[in-house]
Amino acid sequence: MNAPLKRRTFLQGSLVLAFSLAGPRALSAPPRPKPLPGSLQRNPQLDAWLHLGTDGSLTLKTGKVELGQGVLTALGQICADELDVEMSRLTIVSGDTQRSPNEGATAGSMSISQGGLAVRHAAAEVRSILLAMASKQLGVPTPRLTVKDGTITAPSGKGSVTYWSLLGGRTLERRATGTVKPKAPSERRYSGQSVPRIDLPAKLTGDTSFLQDFRPPNLAHGRVVRAPSPGAALLEADVSSVERMPGVLRVVRNGNFLGVIATGEWQAIQASAALARSARWQEQTRLPADPYTWLQSQPTVDTVIQDIVRPGSATPAKTVEASYRRPYQLHGSIGPSCAVAEWNGERLTVYTHSQTIFDTTKAIAKMLGLPADAVHGKHLPGAGCYGHNGADDVAADAALLAHAQPGRAIRVQWSRQDEHTCEPYGSAMVTKIQASVGSQGDVLDWAYELWSNPHSTRPGGDPGNLLAGRSLEKPFAMPTPMAIGPPNYAADRNAIPLYAFPGQRVTTHLVNEMPVRVSSHRGLGAYANVFSIESFMDELAHAASADPVEYRLRQLQDERARAVIRKAAERFGWTSFARKPQHGRGIGFARYKNLASYCAVCLEVFIEPDSQRVRVVRAVLAADAGEVVNPDGIRNQLEGGLIQSLSWSLKEAVQHDGRRILSRDWSSYPILTFSEVPPVELELIDHPGEPFLGAGEASQGPTAAALANAVFDATGLRVRELPLTPQRLKATRSH
Repeated sequence: MNAPLKRRTFLQGSLVLAFSLAGPRALSAPPRPKPLPGSLQRNPQLDAWLHLGTDGSLTLKTGKVELGQGVLTALGQICADELDVEMSRLTIVSGDTQRSPNEGATAGSMSISQGGLAVRHAAAEVRSILLAMASKQLGVPTPRLTVKDGTITAPSGKGSVTYWSLLGGRTLERRATGTVKPKAPSERRYSGQSVPRIDLPAKLTGDTSFLQDFRPPNLAHGRVVRAPSPGAALLEADVSSVERMPGVLRVVRNGNFLGVIATGEWQAIQASAALARSARWQEQTRLPADPYTWLQSQPTVDTVIQDIVRPGSATPAKTVEASYRRPYQLHGSIGPSCAVAEWNGERLTVYTHSQTIFDTTKAIAKMLGLPADAVHGKHLPGAGCYGHNGADDVAADAALLAHAQPGRAIRVQWSRQDEHTCEPYGSAMVTKIQASVGSQGDVLDWAYELWSNPHSTRPGGDPGNLLAGRSLEKPFAMPTPMAIGPPNYAADRNAIPLYAFPGQRVTTHLVNEMPVRVSSHRGLGAYANVFSIESFMDELAHAASADPVEYRLRQLQDERARAVIRKAAERFGWTSFARKPQHGRGIGFARYKNLASYCAVCLEVFIEPDSQRVRVVRAVLAADAGEVVNPDGIRNQLEGGLIQSLSWSLKEAVQHDGRRILSRDWSSYPILTFSEVPPVELELIDHPGEPFLGAGEASQGPTAAALANAVFDATGLRVRELPLTPQRLKATRSH
């Protein structure tokens, strides 16, 4: 029997290197073909991305969707540059399951790094093909041809031809090769410029833009009666009397799913309220009083994602340790989720603001027992949330009701209470850190552990991940979430420090049991992990009597990371900061996922003496996002992330009484108000020609850490549990 192949695996950052020890034969395998760039790997047909009509039109097709991040504008800039056309000529088809390439979820700050990279290479290759066709037709070598807005011109009056006349409306029927080099940065017209957002005019003028405003012909309105608590079972409801109410077309009950369809929206609201009053539910107590103790007492799936043994035998001078906590938090979308669905007896069309439109429509098809191609998903923008909120569930609600009422478009609008109590939350987390330090306070050995629920229960093509799918008389079971992907994927995102500590051990303890449903929340585990690591770095700097900025710089080897920290500190005026009573300064830093954007945040806070309320006086952010396509777009993302993180870190935590969720509205789940938003200064370090680095989730973690560090600087109080409410500061002070 042959001996098994021995392998050794080394993990550093998000890179996994596996070396075979089987001998020389392992080195003789032929090299694999180079993978296609970005999302081209999954969608290699050039026609999946671009179509040129006979009328001079150009259609760019993308699987990425507009969530308020301005991605369609940036993709248009990239496409227009590579094809040498005016942006005004572009029509963009986004998130259409029958027309767009399947690029998976619009998530993870990967829309430009994956989707934009694909568009750049696809457009460059299509341009190359068209130039070759023009060269043959005009009898002029390709290098001598010029292109302006899709018209290819030969020198010295030898003629011209357009993209559209060359193709005559035909498709290319070519696979991408990935061998055509895109333009040099100096040759680009749009990339690197703050081109106005193409999605904003309709939103600013009140045209129908958001799904919540969409009113197709033959519309009826649906409402779903939600269970009063997680896991509650419906015992009975007075269906017959509600069906006799004015305007009611149908009441749909299927197991624990209870919904109503009416001709008018107010009629649907009244009917669903009557149904809710008549409904009797069997509830259970299942919500733990202390989620942190609960997390650490549950069975876990344990994974060591980093294990580096420190070389040498230096004896540490001392050991420092601390633990940090992040609560369950809402997405808190300002507009509750909405969907419209229509069933014509053969095909179901679903209009949704889902971030995973392909997987969501696949899950809906399985839920209804339909072939996958019988469900057509169309994305329309909704109120943003950056994560998995109620958008997928309300799409399933609308699909179920529409399937029961053929020939009518059924619009389902969740209420604020639905959104707050039924959406998947961001997972609570507990972290523990222990560091052995040398005589100068520098880290010798770093041990990091985290406990967390999963960070994705997105539909994934499985109806068990939809509320409606789990509510049916024959329910679909919720699949066990898997800790898939490399380090930095979910709960462990940014758990591996970027600092060059000689010895490192990082362990994740994944708790698959969920007292409340949780899923993707902007940044996933990075928010809690960066808050923990960067708070602890400040604690170590304080223990070493070192400046927090200098302390970080001396333990970083990544020069781009060092440049971002220096830039933020310089813009903030770190070294010249004037000390004032109850004021403090703090810094936080991370490279998102250890492979995306670098971001450093400096904050100044003021602690109100009587109330202990934390007021952020000003914020400075510096970021390196690689090549910047639209500077204003990236600024919006980074500033918005900073403000959202301040809201999480100052105010937000889901409350419950052991059975029911109590965070049902904005008074019971307060968020940051406009008057509390500080002025934000931002420095972007642009690297034209370098890879795109996702920026949409880069500022969440650094902001939370900078806030906690500034509070410590102002008060001497180290608060290790979020959010930093006045009550928590008072409790910390009393201890």
